[in-house]
Amino acid sequence: MSKRFENQHVLITGAARGIGFEIAMQFAREGALLTIFDNNLENLTKAVEKLKVESENVWGDQVDVSNRKMVFDAVERAESRLPVDVLINNAGIAVEQPFLEIEEEDWKRILDINITGMFHVSQAVCRNMVARKKGVVVNMGSKNGLDGEAGYAHYNTSKGGVIMLTKTMALELASSGIRVNAVCPGYIQTPMSMEIDPPEFTEKFVERYIPLNRPGKVSEIAPIFLFLASEDSSFMTGQSVVLDGGQLTGQKPF
Repeated sequence: MSKRFENQHVLITGAARGIGFEIAMQFAREGALLTIFDNNLENLTKAVEKLKVESENVWGDQVDVSNRKMVFDAVERAESRLPVDVLINNAGIAVEQPFLEIEEEDWKRILDINITGMFHVSQAVCRNMVARKKGVVVNMGSKNGLDGEAGYAHYNTSKGGVIMLTKTMALELASSGIRVNAVCPGYIQTPMSMEIDPPEFTEKFVERYIPLNRPGKVSEIAPIFLFLASEDSSFMTGQSVVLDGGQLTGQKPF
């Protein structure tokens, strides 16, 4: 049985845990050759071991996406193995802080990883894609890039930037046969969120904000990345796809 990404080289950032790891696992099951970036070496090593159960061709590289030289060197290593066909920009962080208490280093850290890091990786990969006249990029956005949330000024700003970066990349790279889209999840239960958010918080949040009356699962987010990377979405570029259980649809009835 043929697989959608057989013999395609997929590069995924922030792929050692959570949504990024699930995306990598689903690509592996679809026959992809994988390179994954993550800044946490321990998590990266474990992720590569697990992914190799599904695919022999998995490479891991410890990369801080905010470090431009490190990014370009790692992309060069990935390209030396095989040309990168698909880039999934997933690396990102979030911290809750009141707007008036955010220090400059806090602001810079979030934007350096979430938007500047995405810029670094995209530029390094897309320069090679342009030379080949083909490629697909899928960026990790957020519901918060479309509708802000109190306590997350730096995160909201970074994710709003992702949406505009996605649109601009799509406009400029379309003539080179490259498609660029974004995925914007809402409240998703990841291993990290389950460590941070007590059950009572999740219950109250869902009751107040999410019409489908439950949080999302990582297994529900990953498939849209594969769809956007595949020929099934071949006439789609510059779009931001929202998966939030209806949160942005409007206010729930009392």
